[in-house]
Amino acid sequence: MSKLTTKQRKGLPKSDFGEPGKRKYPMPDKGHAANAKARATQAVKAGRMSASTKAKIDAKANTILDE
Repeated sequence: MSKLTTKQRKGLPKSDFGEPGKRKYPMPDKGHAANAKARATQAVKAGRMSASTKAKIDAKANTILDE
């Protein structure tokens, strides 16, 4: 996974995020997609995220990982 700088993150389109409205869980590449899935799992276990939001993030990440 490559380092994503603040400038690069700000330059990403909303469609590259797992939560586009909040611009959370950036997924510009496969490494970031895998990391987004892992962090979403952690957030659900900690009670910070609903299972339905995690499912949306996982679905988006899976499309990137399957490319």
